[in-house]
Parts: sequence; structure tokens; C-alpha cells
Amino acid sequence: MADARPKTEKELKKEAEKAAKLAKFEEKQKKLAEQKAKAAASDKPAKEAKAKKDPTANAIPVDNTEPGLKKEISAEIPSAYSPSYVESAWYSWWEKEGFFKPEYIDKLNPGGNPETFTICIPPPNVTGTLHVGHALATTVEDTITRFNRMHGKRTLFNPGCDHAGIATQVVVEKRLKRERGLTRHDLGRDRFNQEVWHWKNEKGDVIYDQFRKLGASVDWDRAVFTMDPKMCRAVTEAFIRMHDSGTIYRYNRLVNWSCSLRSAISDIEVDKKEISGSTFFSVPGYDQKIEFGVMNLFAYKVEGSDEEIIVSTTRIETMLGDSGIAVHPKDPRYEHLHGKYCIHPFIASRKLPIVTDDFVEMEFGSGAVKITPAHDHTDYEVGLRHNLEFHNCITDDGLISNGCGQFSGMKRFDARAAVIEALKEKGLYRGKEDNPMVVPMCSRSKDVIEPILKPQWYVKCDGMAKKALDAVASGELKIVPEFQVATWNRWLESPRDWCISRQLWWGHRIPAYYVSFKDNREQPLKEEDYWVSARTEQEARTKAAKKFEVSEDLIQLKWDEDVLDTWFSSGMWPFAVFGWPNETKDMELFFPSAVLETGHDILFFWVARMVFMAQELTGKLPFKEILLHAMIRDAHGRKMSKSLGNVIDPLDVIRGITLEGLQAQLLSGNLDEKEICVAKAGQAQDYPDGIPECGVDALRFALLNYTSQGRDINLDVLRVQGYRFFCNKIWQAVRFTLNQFAEKTDQKPTFNIDLSKATPTDKWILSKLAKTVKETNEALKIYSFTQATTATYNFWLYDFCDVYIEAIKPVLYGDNAELRQIAISVLHLCVDTGLRLISPMMPFISEELWQRIPRLPDADYSSPSIIVAQYPLTEKYAKYQDEKLEAAFEFARDIVGKVRSLRADYDLTARTKTTIQILAETAEDQAILNDLTDLLTTLTWSKSVTILGQTEKDKIEKGSAHIACGGRCQVYINLTGIIDTAKEIEKLGAKLQKNQISVKKISDIQSTANYEKIPSGIRLRDQEKKASLEKEIENITAAIAQLKALN
Repeated sequence: MADARPKTEKELKKEAEKAAKLAKFEEKQKKLAEQKAKAAASDKPAKEAKAKKDPTANAIPVDNTEPGLKKEISAEIPSAYSPSYVESAWYSWWEKEGFFKPEYIDKLNPGGNPETFTICIPPPNVTGTLHVGHALATTVEDTITRFNRMHGKRTLFNPGCDHAGIATQVVVEKRLKRERGLTRHDLGRDRFNQEVWHWKNEKGDVIYDQFRKLGASVDWDRAVFTMDPKMCRAVTEAFIRMHDSGTIYRYNRLVNWSCSLRSAISDIEVDKKEISGSTFFSVPGYDQKIEFGVMNLFAYKVEGSDEEIIVSTTRIETMLGDSGIAVHPKDPRYEHLHGKYCIHPFIASRKLPIVTDDFVEMEFGSGAVKITPAHDHTDYEVGLRHNLEFHNCITDDGLISNGCGQFSGMKRFDARAAVIEALKEKGLYRGKEDNPMVVPMCSRSKDVIEPILKPQWYVKCDGMAKKALDAVASGELKIVPEFQVATWNRWLESPRDWCISRQLWWGHRIPAYYVSFKDNREQPLKEEDYWVSARTEQEARTKAAKKFEVSEDLIQLKWDEDVLDTWFSSGMWPFAVFGWPNETKDMELFFPSAVLETGHDILFFWVARMVFMAQELTGKLPFKEILLHAMIRDAHGRKMSKSLGNVIDPLDVIRGITLEGLQAQLLSGNLDEKEICVAKAGQAQDYPDGIPECGVDALRFALLNYTSQGRDINLDVLRVQGYRFFCNKIWQAVRFTLNQFAEKTDQKPTFNIDLSKATPTDKWILSKLAKTVKETNEALKIYSFTQATTATYNFWLYDFCDVYIEAIKPVLYGDNAELRQIAISVLHLCVDTGLRLISPMMPFISEELWQRIPRLPDADYSSPSIIVAQYPLTEKYAKYQDEKLEAAFEFARDIVGKVRSLRADYDLTARTKTTIQILAETAEDQAILNDLTDLLTTLTWSKSVTILGQTEKDKIEKGSAHIACGGRCQVYINLTGIIDTAKEIEKLGAKLQKNQISVKKISDIQSTANYEKIPSGIRLRDQEKKASLEKEIENITAAIAQLKALN
């Protein structure tokens, strides 16, 4: 290789500069690395110390228990509460042990005859997954069930799910189209139903697994699907009995028709979209959006004259079904036209009679109304009154019917535009104007509903409604909350007959047969008179032959293609699940149910119909009480909707989920791009950090606390997280208790406590415990879940953790063995009772901790599990109640609170001990406080507390800060030598200024224009923080004044 050419001076200089820069960079990096290593070394002990102090720094414990086995808990209790760990293993063990079965009580008390408690789960749709509304309902139902089970009743919580006719058929049809390009008609009825069963068997257990995750203590061996053979038998029997008695009849009248589904749907499946004027909606089957909310005006020519009558309509395509024009009989403008006719512009053979009817409002529009009896509910009644013709102008699949001139065969909304153009061509169109209206839409298909005339099966409701009204009025059937009785009465005082036909393939096929004759004889009766109902075709043939007095050989039968409304089988739920019409053992034991729990929105659609069906078919009410829960809305008070991104999956709250995870869920739905953007923005605002892991117990407790029996619940997930912290508080309290049991192995807690040797603090906590037992029992018996959660929360947090545990530490760590023995026994009784009290509401954490505390040989109950243990009984704890002592403690707690507040103002830690003098206003209060000096000393972190009488004012030490406690006492805290007054005044002044700035910031935020749009939970926290800062400002101001007085 040739030698390289020598480098120029310029190149050498450049290389030297580059090498110098590189050396400088390497030196800098070396120094940075040394600094980093030094910082890490010095920080390590601090981090280790922090990790030691912070229990959450430890790894989450892992449970490896095999399903069905009792959880292995022999190891030391984990240092912090972990929902996923606590909730593992227990449910499968409960289920395997049979604790949920009503027969379990007979194992505990052979030969006994316990009271029975039954509740049937409202069957969720088999298509669905749990939403937070299900979580609320299941929590309430399960809490009631567990409460009654722990009271020793033979308890059955019966599960099941609904076949959900329309919802399921829609889901399977979409899947067939998406995966195989087929419609149900390509398969035929039998093969399509096989596909539905295949889908049900593949997906149907999802919702059951979610019930398990929520802790629902149901008897899974009794789970019922509304298409199970016993349900099919019951539904068939019910229809036949009610048809034979005339309660079910067939009639030709208007129904809510979904052209997309080609089926009638129930009122509850109709979404009513209120609009104020011209609005465009997407309609299935149309490329362009369709305009609604406008009134079109056009003229009908009067036969034989040049006159015209102007009418208006929001559905101008239905003019093709017009059969008359109504005017008010006293309207002078039309008196000369009474009895005359108008000419239909597009159907030459049709003349429209001008009739008079009082329903017409003379002042509205022209005072003339077009009548379309086959496509409008009001016009239907007018048509019957005036014997008008009924012209169906829209087919089942949404096309214009034959006989409608040039519009026949058009899609209905294409015809809307075509009719307007044709009217313009004839000079009959008179314009349009905005019109507020309600657009009825199918909740399943999002299609616009058409009222269409159809022969359908109906249930007569007037007689059954009267019985249902009487049952509530007499008190035989109770509705909770009571204000819903007015809703019940409003619905049932003027009931409409119930349409039970659905033009579907999935569901209970109607056991009715249309009868014709092989000899083609004349059939002069109405169509509805040629039907018979029967269990089999042969039975139908026999009934028909007898009815029409002909030979069976002449009978021809056609089985009705329609299925029954899903609400029909659901209406039989409370008794069909137990084997009706057979007289089964379960019918004898468990029917009627004790209570039916559900949302108030289906009080008529489902609850009333269960009452109808049970009274009609069994002669009994289906349940004794109806408990209606509130509807859950988001933190802003909005209805939960996927398009708003505010639907809360309870499993996300239980397990926790990131914002990214929440937003990924939106992509798996049916939202369009615009809706996804709106939903994502909503999620980012409400859950900027996602949803934290809260666990089942916290979710259940929060939902119960929200349930104040109102109409709506505004759910704030951060409030649920607050109850997860409450779970950790309970965990730490029990962990502390277990450590005390282990501290001195020669001392064991006992169930029976010698109150004569107990301290006032021991007696006080037992009195608070007795009060909590009483309040919780009373609350759960009347379904006051807010009261029950508040009572137990206050006991655990404010009485047991904040006061009792802190107050007895000197005893626990002291040398008085007798007092310590009583203290650990009281600890055990409080923990054992407190866990049993919350067990119906928080089943997992209560079982986990209860299994860890020792069983006492002298206890008044024994049980393998807390869920079948005896619920604490009010009468057993009454001996502990001492209202006078509780009042004394409230007095002492008020003093403690004020002292701690003053100490906080001076930044005094618990290690800084002070001396306190309390000047009582009366001899009685002096005696009360003298008995509680140990408590006051401990809780105020003092060296000593001295109680002075009114004659001892001269003993008050100089240099003491003063606090007034109402009119009962004065408190003096000696701060001599503890604080530097001048420095403290300066420090407090800075703190005062800082707080004032913080208050102003919050006030500025609250005064912004869009503040009301912020979630109510955040606004509440802002208000609470502001109030707290303002109180602190008040205290600091007083503290500065105190310090100045000391000088």
C-alpha cells in the first residue's frame, strides 16, 4: 500500500482541536458518572428506609391455592391490603362447600325448621356483559341475601339469564353476515336457531363468570335460562291457560314496528329522540341522512268545487294511507263541507270523507287534520269512531305498499321526497316549517319506528292491573321507596293491553294454530276467531274439531310463526324457575319470594307484569316486597352512553385500567370516528390517569353507600378509590390486632369479658360496637344501605382505628397484665364483630381477615366460614351499651380535636410532649374528665393532663396557650420552652399567606364559566379543600393572636 500523503498544517490543527474537544467531553462524562454514583450511594439508605416504612413498597403477595380448596393463609399476614390477593380462592371454596345452597342450613341445624328467604336475580340478557347497573343490583341483592343467610334463614339467591329475543337474534344475525355473508333466511328457521344455541353455549357463561367476580352468593345448581325445557313447558302452559280463559286474545291494531328487524317491539325498546326542529338522522338502509322535525303543508281538493283544505304532517309519505279529513264540528270555516269528500291527488279511486270530531284543535294550523288510521295511534281511534277505511301504505320491510300509485315499491323515506316533488308539480304543496317532535327509534337497530296495523296476540290487563293496584293499596305488596307507589298507580290505573307477539325466530314460539278446513268451506268469522292454542299439533286438531264441530280429518292447521315477547317469559320468572306448573318441592319452599330488587325504570315493563302473571296463574303475589334502586349516571349526572365514553365497566374498577386501555375499548364497539373522538375526550377529562385498582369490596361498599333510594346516582370512581383506602385501614387494624395476640403467647383473648375490670376506654368501644350492631341490623332490615355503610365505616375508622387502638397502646405495651388481657379480648371482640357486620357488604376482605383471627373456645357461635357465621345480634350486645359513657367520650374527643388542631398550627409533632390543664366549668364535668385523663393524655400526646375545678384557677401555668371548648371547659397548653414565640409568629404568618393564596386560586377556578362542567366529585373536593384551608386560616389567625398574648 502506498504511503499516505503528509497532512497539511490546517488539517493537523483541526485534528488537534477535535481531540481536545473529545478529551474534554470524556472528562465531563467521567465527572457526571462519579457524581451520579455518589448521589446513588448517599440516597440508597434513605430509599431503603422508605421502603421499610412504606408497606406498599413490598411485592404484592401471590396466592397459589387450587380452585375449590380452602385458601392457604398460614403465612404471616401481608403488610398491605391487595385486592387481587384478598379476592383470590375464596369464591370457589364457598361454592364447593355448598355455603350458597339453601340446604346448607339443614346441615348446621338438622331437624330444624328455619324461616325461608328467597330472592331471584333479575335475569340479565345472555348477550350482555355486566355494566355498573348490574353491579349495583347484584351488590344490593347479594348483600340482602348474605345478611339473611347469616341470620340463620334457609336462603336461596336464584341465578339465571334471559334469552333476550331481539337482542340475541340481532347479535347472531350480524355475526352470520360478518363471518359467512349469510342472512337467517339463507339458513332457514331451524338451522338459524341452531346457530343461536351454538352462540349461547359459546358465550353464555361470560355473564355468570362476572357475577362470580362480584361475589354473588347464588346457588349455581339452580341456574335457569329462559329457554330451558322447564321454562318452555311453563310458558306454553301459561299461554294456553290464559288463551282458553280469554285473558289472551288476538286482534288487529297498531304496533311499534321495526322495519329493519321486521318485528313488533315493546315500548321499552323504543328510544324517544326529542328534537326542537329540523334534524337529520342516519337510518339503516339509506346512504343519506333523513330530515325530521319539519311540518310539511299541502292541500287536498274538495270534490266538485274549487275549494281546498290545507293539512300538515311530519310524515308526508303517510298521506298515501290517508282515508279521511277531520275538522272540529263547531269550526265555522268548514261547516259547509261536513259530509263532503276530498280527492286524493295520487290515488284516483280513493275519496276522503270530511268528518267532524272534537279531538281536532281549531286553533292549531288550518284546523283540519289528515287521518291515517293504519299508521297513527290517534288516527286509529278516529278511524274506528268514524268507520273509516284502513289503508296500509308501508310494508313490513319499509317499502311503499302496492296500490299507492307511482310510489309503490319505493323505500319509505325515498317516497317522502318523491311525494313532496309530486305535490309541487300538482301545485298542492304549501311549504314546510320547523316543528318540535319526538322521533321513535328502535334501540336495537336504530331504525325509525313505524306504527303499523298488524293482527297480534294481546294480554287483557285491566282486571290484572286492578288486582295489582289493590295489593299495594292494602299493604299486601310493599314498594320501597314509597314514593314509587305513585308511579305504580299512574301506570296501572289506565293500563293498555299488552302486545306479546314478536316476528322473530329466536324465542318461545307461540303455541297457537290457525284453523282452516280441507273442504274449503266458507269461514265467515273474524280472523282472530279461527285460532286454537295447544301443547301439540294433535291437541290443537282435537280442540279445533270440538270448537267447530267437525271431524278431525277436515282440520288444517298452521302453527303461528311468531314468538312471544321476552317480557312474557320474564314475567313468569318468580315461579317458573321453581318448576311451575308442577307442584315441586322448590315451589312449596321458595315461592313466593321475599323481595324483588330491580331498577325503577322497569317497574311497569317487568315488575307489574310479574305481579299480573303470578296472580293470574298461581293465585299468589310473586314476592312480598319490591325494592327499586336508583339509576347510575356519571360524575357529571349524565346518562351513561358509549358515545360519551362514560360507560363504566365494573371489572375495570375492580382491576384498574389505564387511560390507553379505556380508549382501546372504544375501538371494539360500533362508534363512528366522530363519536370515538368525543368519547376519548370525555375519558381523558374524567380519567386522566386511568381508573385505579379498587377491588370488589370497595366497589360494593361504594355502590351501597350511594344507594339512598333516590332516582339517580352520580358515580365518581375516585369515591370508590376512597373505600379501597378504607379496606386498607381495616387491614392494618386487624394486622395490628394479630400482632398483639402474637406479642405475648401466654396471654390469649377470651370472648367473655369481665366489664368490672375494664377501663372506661374498653367500655366505651364496646358501647360503640353495640350501637353499631343495632344500627346496622336495623338499616339492613329496611334496605337503608347508606345507613348501614355509614355506621360500619364510622365504627371502624373513627372509633376503633382513630381512638381505641391509639388509646390502648400504653396498656398493650405496659406491665399491667390484667388490663392487657382485657384489652386484647376487646380487640378480638371488636374485630370479630366488625368483620361479621361488614361481611354481607364486603365478603372477600371480611373472610380473609376473619379466617386469620383465632377462634375462641368460649365464643357464642362457631362456623367454618364468616359467610355462614351468626350475624351479630342486637340483643347479645345490648349489655355493652352505655350512652352516658359515650356522651362523656364525645366531650373528651372534642377536647382532643381542639388540642390537636392547636398543636398542628404550631407544627408540634407527636414526639413533642406538653402539659395540659383543663378548667372544668362544673363539678360534674370535672368528675367526667378526671375519669378520662389517661385517654386525654394519650390522644393529645401530652406528658400529663390535669383537671381543675373553678376554685383552682390560680394553678393555671403562665406561658400557656388557651382554647375554649364550648361552655363546658377551658384548655391550657403550656408552651414554655417548647416554641420560640417570635419565630413561630413569623412561620405562621408565612403559612397564613400561603393558605390565603391557595384559597384565592380555588376561588378563581370556581368562578370560571365552564366550572359547572367539571365532574361533581372534583367540584366537591375543591369545595372541601377550600373550606379546610379557610378553617386553617381561622385557626392560624387565632394561634398568632395566642402567641402575641404569651409575650
